[in-house]
Amino acid sequence: MTTATAHFQPGNLVRARGREWVVQADSSFDEATTLLRLRPLGGSDEDTIALIPELEFTPVEPATFPWPDATQPGNHAAALLMRDALRLKLRAGGGPFRSFGNIAVEPRAYQLVPLLMALRLNTVRLLIADDVGIGKTIEAGLIVRELMDRGEITRFAVLCPPHLVEQWQSELLSRFNLQAVALTSASASRVERELPHGVSLFDHYPIVVVSLDYIKSERHREHFLSIAPECIIVDEAHTCASSGAVKQLRFELLQRLAKDEARHLLLLTATPHSGDETAFYNLLSLLNPEFAQLQNRTSAQDPLRVLLARHFVQRRRKDIVEWQAQTQDLRGFARRMKTEQTYKLTGDWGAFFDNVQTYCREMAEAIETNEQGQATGQARLIWYATLALLRCVASSPAAAVKALTTRLEGKTGTALEADGEDLLEDDRLHDGEADDMAGTDLEPAGQLSPQLQDAQRLQALIADAKRLSGKSGDPKLANLIAHLDGLVKEGFHPVVFCRYVATAHYVADELRKHFKQATVLSVTGELSPEERRDRVENMEDADTRILVATDCLSEGINLQHLFTAVVHYDLAWNPTRHEQREGRVDRFGQQAPEVRCTMLYGQDNPVDGFVLNVILRKGEAIQKELGVLVPMPEDKTRINQAMVKAALMKRVSAESRQMGLGFEEAEEILAPLQAQWTDALEKAKANRTVFAQRAIRPEEVMPEWQKQQQALGTQDDVQRFVQSACARLNAPLEKARRQSFKLPTVHLPEALRQRLDDEGLVKEGDTKGLLIDFAELHRSHPLVTVLADHLIETALQGETSITARCAATETDAVQVVTTVYLLRLRHQLSYVRRKEPYQMMAEETVAVAVQGRTNPVWLSDEGVAQLLQSTPTSNLPRELITREIQQSLDFAQANQEYLGQLAKERAQALLEDHRRVREAARDVGQYSVSPCLPVDVIGVYVLLPELL
Repeated sequence: MTTATAHFQPGNLVRARGREWVVQADSSFDEATTLLRLRPLGGSDEDTIALIPELEFTPVEPATFPWPDATQPGNHAAALLMRDALRLKLRAGGGPFRSFGNIAVEPRAYQLVPLLMALRLNTVRLLIADDVGIGKTIEAGLIVRELMDRGEITRFAVLCPPHLVEQWQSELLSRFNLQAVALTSASASRVERELPHGVSLFDHYPIVVVSLDYIKSERHREHFLSIAPECIIVDEAHTCASSGAVKQLRFELLQRLAKDEARHLLLLTATPHSGDETAFYNLLSLLNPEFAQLQNRTSAQDPLRVLLARHFVQRRRKDIVEWQAQTQDLRGFARRMKTEQTYKLTGDWGAFFDNVQTYCREMAEAIETNEQGQATGQARLIWYATLALLRCVASSPAAAVKALTTRLEGKTGTALEADGEDLLEDDRLHDGEADDMAGTDLEPAGQLSPQLQDAQRLQALIADAKRLSGKSGDPKLANLIAHLDGLVKEGFHPVVFCRYVATAHYVADELRKHFKQATVLSVTGELSPEERRDRVENMEDADTRILVATDCLSEGINLQHLFTAVVHYDLAWNPTRHEQREGRVDRFGQQAPEVRCTMLYGQDNPVDGFVLNVILRKGEAIQKELGVLVPMPEDKTRINQAMVKAALMKRVSAESRQMGLGFEEAEEILAPLQAQWTDALEKAKANRTVFAQRAIRPEEVMPEWQKQQQALGTQDDVQRFVQSACARLNAPLEKARRQSFKLPTVHLPEALRQRLDDEGLVKEGDTKGLLIDFAELHRSHPLVTVLADHLIETALQGETSITARCAATETDAVQVVTTVYLLRLRHQLSYVRRKEPYQMMAEETVAVAVQGRTNPVWLSDEGVAQLLQSTPTSNLPRELITREIQQSLDFAQANQEYLGQLAKERAQALLEDHRRVREAARDVGQYSVSPCLPVDVIGVYVLLPELL
């Protein structure tokens, strides 16, 4: 390395184009050309430039950081603000986790396990199969953010189902400060048109969230393969591995992506093994083709299984709870309290249900009297109408009216025979497969063609359904209102899940009549994903809120920040649906100590009874035994047959059911499925013993996270900084709603308002101000970054009214003259991974103090931070302030050797931190850390003892 090149290493200071810069880690040095990436000394990352030293008119030269000017002192409050701004501005922090300065989330210790696993792999290939709500998105985001901040990847793509695209975009931006573009069937043409000529997609948009629907076609698939980045995240990965033509195409795509042995691949799923052995081992083969051989190898000591444990992590909710209890981690999950509410089909509503059931049974019997009835499409049409009508009647009067008034069109003659089976697989009858929960929430058609029905009876049924709408005629609705009364009085915010659009609107309308002081909104599949998200977020200000939704919200939009209870107004025919509903509320980030979950069902309704006793109870038992839900095997034909048998059973009293009457005939039809389900449970239990992740202990490295958080600034630091900065900028925060504050941006300096406008936080001419919720305002939020950049820049330019680089204060907090030195340490961090060398810059802010000047005693513990927060007791003459600051500057100049030694000790401590994390993760690679000298003296603050 030449002497000139040595001056340009990451972290060094240089002078170019008339100002000082810090050399960034993504500078490049080769034999032909040196390309410097430079950040202004007091500027933000957005002001970074690139230049080639050989092409500059004025040579690029080494520089030193300017020391404070004793003739421009400020006050003590401005000194503390300077310290906070400097800490909160740091992005390339000194700790072993490079990403922690760039994330807006505080990870739990268990969420570090996949990150640690990734650090020990040359090429990251992981299957993260944690339970619903544990935080797989957080875990994957930590890994890709870390790889990017280490310089090991520059691009990545997320492949996910269409309904998760917006959620991924939002999570990457809000939690990890990663700007992603969506590539969907609707947006792809626009995105490609906006690309500059000759520039590829990933060169222009390094981070892309890709809808799996978009790459269905061969043309899109081949195009994506030709430009695919070096890192891929696949969400709901099980949807790419099971049977079916579309899923087979997805699997082939992933196989081709995985063929590049250098490509990082993160597979995310809460249901890796749903009883489909082939699909499970297909998933494993993407990590390593050899893992497919494990399907026929059962020994837990098999070396291939031991190898797989390095690539596969699966934790149940109960695993996390048990671990947190052992480590006394108090930030656990909410308690999920389950209960059931029942109602009876009494009075006119019971008679109406019986009339619909009789109507369906008589139509079925009429068809079966025909010798060919069972073989014709007409029979299947009757079964469809039976399921449609009784399911909608069990849902609500509104859904019943919709089904009774919607005719099955175009199903006559030979078309019935050809289409009958397809008709019974209509998604409107079912609740989505285990790997596809985003089904339609429209009501199925229940009105048959005229030749197959009695028009007069049909009209009478429709009239009855309309007449019975409302609390007085609908016992199910009355029960819901009574239950919600209790929840609301206890302070809960419930989400009521319905199966159909008509039911959701009906329930919401009726609840508004009863809960007049509450905000009651409905969200259904009629709205676009963006409209659904906006409607949910608009409920934030409500003191009492009740959301009524269909299962369009059971995936894709997190509800844990606004809601604390779930009511299953309609029982799902798929246990996975119930878990998905509850998992929207009871998940990582839920602040309430308890989440209430309620199943509402008719105790004398044969449809509800069959679903509850034969399907849901079985799912609950499996989940209780294993700790995670095993999806019910798919077999729509058997399920339809069993459901029809159950639906046509006559209603019986509770006393009769206790005498042994049940669903034996329907259960017999489902017996093969129940056997498959039990078999899937046993296989999943066997796999748990192999894949439980115990080798990595997150509590061993959690102190590194906590240490780094203290170095970078805590949430309390953020709040103090923002409140103090805004007050000193003549725009003090105003109390708004609940925990929120309003920043009157109109009073801020013009330059600062413009930067907030550039970040999209305020708009030109906007006088409403900016709402701030400190529970959500993390250190990497654009507001915090812009404020810190502005204050540091004004301080370096010599403006002392807001922040100060030097001050002298009289206080009773000290007994002798004490000087606090605010230092910025810059380190060069080098390591080797996959035989590739990497160089990075690490920065940290350190406050040290010295007591006395003749016999100085250096302090560098937590007490130094407290000195900066001491309270001044009186004002000092300007001449005295300048003299005291200058003496302290001279002292520091005379003790440069001590400051240099401090920097070396900090570099060694940083190296030890990296080694400790590396050992916990069995990280691969070699590390070295060296300080960039001389140390930057940012601030000098003299504390004088109070004169007696």
